[in-house]
Amino acid sequence: MSEPSEKPKNPKPADQAKPPVTAGSAAPQPAERVTKGRLARDIALYSFARLLLVVVIAGIILGVAALVGVTIPLLVAAIFAVLIALPLSLLLFATLRRRVNEGIAAFDAQRRADQADLRAKLRGEDR
Repeated sequence: MSEPSEKPKNPKPADQAKPPVTAGSAAPQPAERVTKGRLARDIALYSFARLLLVVVIAGIILGVAALVGVTIPLLVAAIFAVLIALPLSLLLFATLRRRVNEGIAAFDAQRRADQADLRAKLRGEDR
C-alpha cells in the first residue's frame, strides 16, 4: 500500500510546477515548450522595435530643429530620444513586452521543472 501512496505524490509536484506557467500566460501555452530560439527571436524583435523608436524620435528632433533653424548635436538628440522612448515604448510595444515576459516566465518554469525531474531521477524516485 505504500506504493499507491507514493505514486500520487510524484505527479503532484509536477502538477504544482505547471500552474505558474498557466498563471503567467494564456491557457494554450503550457502544452507547448518555449524554445531558446523563439525566446531569443521575441527579445530581439522587442529590442529592435525599441531601438527603431529611438532612431525615429531622434530623427524627428533633428528634423524639427532643422526646420526651426537651430542646430542640435546628434548626441543631445539621441539622449532626448532615449528619454522619450523609454515610457513611450512601454505603451506602444505592450504586446511584445508581454510576450517576452511570458516567454521568460515559461522558460524559467520549464527549466525548474526539468531540474526537479532530474533531481527526482537522481534520488531514484522516478524508476
